[in-house]
Amino acid sequence: MKTHLYLLLLAAGISAAPQMSSMAELLTLLQQMCESVTKDMQTLRIETPDNIDDVNCVSTIFEGTEQLKTNPAMKKFSVFFQKFERLKQSLTPSLAKEGKCDTERKNATLFIEKLMMFIRKASKRARL
Repeated sequence: MKTHLYLLLLAAGISAAPQMSSMAELLTLLQQMCESVTKDMQTLRIETPDNIDDVNCVSTIFEGTEQLKTNPAMKKFSVFFQKFERLKQSLTPSLAKEGKCDTERKNATLFIEKLMMFIRKASKRARL
């Protein structure tokens, strides 16, 4: 499974190589988002992959990001969601054969932390 995720992210990274600075921007925006999560948002539960390295969980990450996007408290991070949409488009064509993903409903902060790990791994693989 890790090999499949590596190849998926490598392919996305090759096509997104000019956008490496946007990966850094995504991480910066996510860090700000994580720090600004209010108590009201802590009640928000998002399906979060148990294993961020599992290739079967990429669409779960995208669905969780959409759930964050629709939360009114996240409107000030619209730039993040626009930039993430571009990354999503580069990964989506490779997801046709996605299987089962083990998830757990976690609070918004934990989901955002997993999303940061996902983006870091995608950017590291893209640089290789």
